[in-house]
Amino acid sequence: MNKPIYTEKTQCQDCYKCVRECPVKAIRVVDGSAQVMPEACILCGNCTEVCPVNAKKIRDDLILAMDLLKKKQAVYVSLAPTFRTEFNGMNEAKLIGAILSLGFVGVSETALGAQVVSSACAQMLRERENPLLISSACPSVVHLIEQYYPNLVPYITPVASPLQAHSTMLRELYGDDIGIVFIGPCIAKKNESTDSFDVALTFTDLRRWFNLKSINWDEIPVNSHFVPEAAQEGGLYPIDGGMIEGIKYYNAPSDTLFMSFSGVREIMEAFDEIDIKGFNHPVFVETLACVGGCVNGPGVSKRGSIAQKRYKVQTLTPLPQEARAEKSIKIAKEFHEREIRKGEHNKKEIAAALLRIGKKRAEEELNCGGCGYDTCKEFACALIEEKAEPAMCVSYLRKLAQNKAAALIKAMPSGVVIVDENLRIIESNDRFISIIGGDASIISEADPDLEGAYLERLIDFHDLFADALREGTEVKIQDIRKGGKIIRLTLFSIQKHMVLGGILQDITEPVIQREQIIDKANEVMRKNLTTVQQIAFLLGENAADSEVLLSSIVQSFGNKDALK
Repeated sequence: MNKPIYTEKTQCQDCYKCVRECPVKAIRVVDGSAQVMPEACILCGNCTEVCPVNAKKIRDDLILAMDLLKKKQAVYVSLAPTFRTEFNGMNEAKLIGAILSLGFVGVSETALGAQVVSSACAQMLRERENPLLISSACPSVVHLIEQYYPNLVPYITPVASPLQAHSTMLRELYGDDIGIVFIGPCIAKKNESTDSFDVALTFTDLRRWFNLKSINWDEIPVNSHFVPEAAQEGGLYPIDGGMIEGIKYYNAPSDTLFMSFSGVREIMEAFDEIDIKGFNHPVFVETLACVGGCVNGPGVSKRGSIAQKRYKVQTLTPLPQEARAEKSIKIAKEFHEREIRKGEHNKKEIAAALLRIGKKRAEEELNCGGCGYDTCKEFACALIEEKAEPAMCVSYLRKLAQNKAAALIKAMPSGVVIVDENLRIIESNDRFISIIGGDASIISEADPDLEGAYLERLIDFHDLFADALREGTEVKIQDIRKGGKIIRLTLFSIQKHMVLGGILQDITEPVIQREQIIDKANEVMRKNLTTVQQIAFLLGENAADSEVLLSSIVQSFGNKDALK
């Protein structure tokens, strides 16, 4: 089971960026927290990159590497060729020396294993047993094919990855009992088969290790070198097209068509379009899950700058002057289907799921992608499979909030009206219409909310609304006399200078008067209670009598029956 990523639920911010960026949607949302589904994950690391609060973290194996140094007499490092861009400008010998100072007995280039893989792939192309060969160098792509494109499993090159090939080489040279630690940009290596190597670290882990050991770079010697030798064309593997260049050094057939794709989404598009029956030439497809190649992997300290990194790799990698002899190391490997079956849902189930998020008609399916899924139907399927929650739908939440606000407005005993910057009514309630009467009552028969009506045509104190909009008033209260009534108008900004709300109360009504008397009595109680307590010892029973009297007033006016 793939488990390189852990989710800390308490940190998740309900942004669903990880869902949006996960190309295979291997994320389940539970109680608003996004959790990686290990059985569906392809270990591309996208979710760790986009999480704004670092709720998803790459598994820390640094302790395992340190323990390995204690348990094994000889531990070697398999260093990914991406070191040329990760430690840009650092003397190669000094970097090797710094790694050796951590306790390793030797540092070797993973690119040596890449060269063995190139040789094996060139031989397969010459034998032409398959019309299509898809590289097995990237473990994330292998996971993608095994889990989501099982029909393409037979076309994966049946050879180990460069790391596994390199590990086999090191054990043949230095013995089966050595320890091997991979250091590179790839987190998928952490879950690659460990039959050949022991621990996989990222470059970020290595930098942290250097800091923990307080490496004095001035004291690191510059006479160290790679064992058993420096790599050549294998150093091109971390950039897209680099593996293809390496294969060509081993006399690949001239009629072979080479294709290179990087980035999981681009690879998936290519896999969706592959039609093997239409191939008249042998086709080799190089695939790298990270956009631009391994130089942009999740384990580097700085992603991006792909063009600059590509330039560094191409100019700093030593290349042979002529074709290379075949490598004889046995690196055969088999791959197997592990298909992640998607649930098949009928139209009725999908319609029911869409109804849960308030989408009754096709035109309501906005396909905005805010939930992380490309379409509303995909999101509905995720709801059915319990991978998603209704609250992930932005339009649903907005509609829910609007409905709640509308229901609250309708239920309010006071008149409520909301207008825009042009004094056009956005929403109002029945109480507002009954208070202002006149044309509003007539218009409400056609539109109960008065939506779109101009306020200035309904009330003669519309200038107060206009002034409040212009001034950006936070809260303003004013009493207005209208037809023998006193209307208390409370204006408040919803969006300054753009949207304004108004609450109208007929304070001449008995209920309003009763509420005001209650409020006044409570206010008197609050103001006098402290004073009463302070002079209680002087007034004696009179203090208690005062409080009882005030309380009785409140109770009297608070009792509806008492007013009858």
